[in-house]
Amino acid sequence: MITAQFNKKLWSAQGGMQLDIQMELQQGECLTLYGDSGAGKTSALRILSGLLQPDSGRIEVGGETWYDSGKNINLPPQKRNIGYVFQDYALFPNLTARENIAFGLRKGESSALLEELITITSLGELQHKKPGQLSGGQQQRVALARALVRQPKLLLLDEPMSALDHLTRSHLQDFILEARQRYGFTVILVSHDLGEIIKLSDRVAVLGNGVISREGSPAQVFMQHKISGKFQFSGKILGIEQQEVVWIVTLLIGANLVKVVVTEKEIQGLSIGDQVIVASKAFNPILQKIRDL
Repeated sequence: MITAQFNKKLWSAQGGMQLDIQMELQQGECLTLYGDSGAGKTSALRILSGLLQPDSGRIEVGGETWYDSGKNINLPPQKRNIGYVFQDYALFPNLTARENIAFGLRKGESSALLEELITITSLGELQHKKPGQLSGGQQQRVALARALVRQPKLLLLDEPMSALDHLTRSHLQDFILEARQRYGFTVILVSHDLGEIIKLSDRVAVLGNGVISREGSPAQVFMQHKISGKFQFSGKILGIEQQEVVWIVTLLIGANLVKVVVTEKEIQGLSIGDQVIVASKAFNPILQKIRDL
């Protein structure tokens, strides 16, 4: 169990904002923080990691107090059992991929997990190359492996895949899902990619002006009406055309173009450029516009 309640006065070019966060997570859960730029998402991660001290509050992880303003407790980042993956990877350019991953090992720990992570991230043939010799996706695999080699109670992901192409991003998302199942760590993700959020998240917390304004499952947060289906994924409408009594909607889903047949009633309120959820039940596609947040 992770419980956190903290306050922090933040300043930006637009002025001051009070960050006031309360959250609870179960072990193994993935919570996504979603919201506009400047809403306080990255600041919340930095506070949880110990890189930014709040003005007041309490953070407890697995029965251990990481921060308590009333008791003057504030564990430094190196004493908090976290893994932190940044958008820009933050690898050491003078170290090889293997040395970067090994840097996350605590003193005296076995290197068995290091070997396992190199294997499951498919870095075996690349482990002796330096970051400058690796692609963006390969560097991000190194960054994820370095975070996981610490066997963290909490993995913090700050838009770690936003600069990657769709195929590489999908592979890394699959790796995170597999790693969560294998190691049972808890995840707090910052992301603006709806497909990624739906794929990885158990819950979404929407931040606005420093507070959580809405919280629930991805379907509850992003869909106007509750729908069920054998699968669900998000896409962007590129085209709408009528063919006799039905309408054909062309969607961009990841790197793929998909055409969905809908009725005139279902097309009401949809426009080119809208983000939508596609769900299917008994091979009958359902198109649901994503609500404005």
